[in-house]
Amino acid sequence: MVKNATSAAASGRAPEEPVLVVTAQQSRFHTDANDSGASKEIVIKDLSVSVGNRQLLSNAELHLQPGRHYVLIGRNGVGKSTLLKALATGAVPGIPRSLRILLLGQTQPASNDNPDEAGASQVTVFQHVLRSDRRRQRLTSEAQRLSKAMENTSDPTAIVQAYRELAHQRLEDDVSEAKQTAARKSGVRGLEARKTLVRLEEAMSQSSDRLALISIANDIESDGTATGADETQKALDMLADVQSSLEAMNASAAEAKVRSVLLGLGFSEQSLDKPMLQLSGGWQTRCSLACALCQSADLLLLDEPTNFLDLPSIIWLETYLQDLGSEPTVIVVSHDRAFADAVGDELLVLRNQLLEHFRGSLSGYEVDRLKTYKHLSRMKDAQEKQKKHMQATIDQNVKAAKRAGDDKKLKQAASRKKKLDERMGMEVSAKGTRFKLNRDLQGFHGNRRNEIDLPTFDPPARMVFSLSLSDLRFPGALASLENVSFSYRQGKQEVPILREVDLTIHLGDRVGLVGLNGSGKSTLVSLMVAGFEEAGRALVPNKGAISRHPRARCGRYNQQAVEELDGLAAEHPKLTALSHLIEFAGSDMSEKEARGLLASLGLAGKTSSDVPITLLSGGQKVRLALAKLLWQPPHLLILDEVTTHLDPDTIQALALALRQYEGAVLVISHDRFFMRCVVEGESPESLARKDKINDDDDDEGDDSEDDVASHRVGVVYQISKGKLTKLEGGMQQYQERAAKRSAKLGKT
Repeated sequence: MVKNATSAAASGRAPEEPVLVVTAQQSRFHTDANDSGASKEIVIKDLSVSVGNRQLLSNAELHLQPGRHYVLIGRNGVGKSTLLKALATGAVPGIPRSLRILLLGQTQPASNDNPDEAGASQVTVFQHVLRSDRRRQRLTSEAQRLSKAMENTSDPTAIVQAYRELAHQRLEDDVSEAKQTAARKSGVRGLEARKTLVRLEEAMSQSSDRLALISIANDIESDGTATGADETQKALDMLADVQSSLEAMNASAAEAKVRSVLLGLGFSEQSLDKPMLQLSGGWQTRCSLACALCQSADLLLLDEPTNFLDLPSIIWLETYLQDLGSEPTVIVVSHDRAFADAVGDELLVLRNQLLEHFRGSLSGYEVDRLKTYKHLSRMKDAQEKQKKHMQATIDQNVKAAKRAGDDKKLKQAASRKKKLDERMGMEVSAKGTRFKLNRDLQGFHGNRRNEIDLPTFDPPARMVFSLSLSDLRFPGALASLENVSFSYRQGKQEVPILREVDLTIHLGDRVGLVGLNGSGKSTLVSLMVAGFEEAGRALVPNKGAISRHPRARCGRYNQQAVEELDGLAAEHPKLTALSHLIEFAGSDMSEKEARGLLASLGLAGKTSSDVPITLLSGGQKVRLALAKLLWQPPHLLILDEVTTHLDPDTIQALALALRQYEGAVLVISHDRFFMRCVVEGESPESLARKDKINDDDDDEGDDSEDDVASHRVGVVYQISKGKLTKLEGGMQQYQERAAKRSAKLGKT
């Protein structure tokens, strides 16, 4: 039978908020097996997920083996984050109830870190992450309360009082669990579950009565000393169980683990003792990731964990996830191709409202699909050609037999026709073995063999830029920095950010900037663009000179573009991408031109005109932000972490579009794939393949020599300690440096 689950709050939901509805196949056998908690394997059949009137999954199958690492991929807006949310909130029927599931973003600590409470503003980063493991915090609190009560020699009833309070709290949890179990079961099993619920509710009522007594000492005296002694022994047993649980989870090493994870994610020793609420949004995201990594879970769900991480921290996180072993099952949603290839054992591909499983990496998946498509296409073409020739021969034999009235030849032609139908189709079984009719085609079928089904591909991600730049009239550098230094004042001290930086960018150049977060990349860009568009609030270097082409136009995509659109959408809930772009461009852009620009960037049709910005995915908001930059193509296009919310296919499409862009492009990114494609001129297709397809007859997918020659190869610079250094080895050299640095991270 099919069970439903609706993820909707009982109160406080806005009327227009779409409701998450999840259905899946689940029998009574599965219900009992899930309640037993004997297995951590997840097998969900006929899984359907919808949000409002939109179907995200339809009769899909989700199979998760314990301890494996999965990478969930799919286009922007297909429902990856929604699926993780459904898993984490328990909305998916069929998942063992004893399974501990943790979703990045649901890792807020206990209530004592609530910003509204007194003292919460002083909670440090280290304390915030340490308190995020609620199970360890609860067990630690119980152990402390029991130990303190036991050491209280002045009040002999303190240990009994502590035991009763803790036992009552546990009874409340048991009753809540029993209510959910009774609601799921019916028949004889449901009757037993309801009887268990009644017994627990009676026990909780008795426990409440005992807690309501004015004097625990009077209660013990009225019951006799045996009752007090019995509860004292139960308190000792509870303390022993709690201490055993803490030892099993290695709670004593929690502080060391928290410190190691925070340092691995880029926090300095000094920042660990700073108030958590004083962190910027990017560092708070890192803090949430640390909370997720420091907790024990059976199923760990990480949605875009590399956001706001620099390359050393990304490499450290790769190593950390690889070293987790077989303890937790991990599902990662990541648009960083290199990171996904490094951490994933298996792919979960969400497309066409189904989940495809593939053993291997994202690059291997693309190679395998391409090889399969080529192989099956050739097989199908060859069979069609052979079938056409054999059919023509049979038709000629039939005509000749009819003219001669030869029934024997007619029977021979009919026999050949039957064999023709039997031999056309797949030549191998689903397992790759030789096809056998009695083994590989059981049951009723219209044909004697399976037809050759070619793999289907998603429509290519669309990214097309206008190449018509305004005339500069005279040559010259777009921007030039000579011996530029910049610092800002902190109290009475000058904090240097940039030191003696030299950089020149001409039309058509490709420049990459890499470095740690906070190393000065955004400051350098702000100094560069100050004379173009931000003269009123321009940054001024402390030393050196900055010159800019007087007729050049600059466009900058910054990391806060999506957050700015979110804030705008909150103020104007009905604002759409189309209306916002027309308002932004003013009278210089017609509705037709705005629709065309948005469609060229992947926001076509009703998505641009009818869907409010607040309902667009992060990747769709990035497209809108790019449209605001490209409606008048700038001579210098600056992209600061533009790949953060884009899916891998769109990242590749953007890289291909930038290869043809006539203006200069300055890229700040930790995405190794994107940087190599846009700045260093490498082919996205070649980077997507780990193993080259050996095919002497078909070179499709390889870049032609003309394409490689026509693309400008740029330069990658690293900013470190305020200095700008050219990397002769490009991103490969920076990756090697980052790997060395990541090996030192997390070591206390």
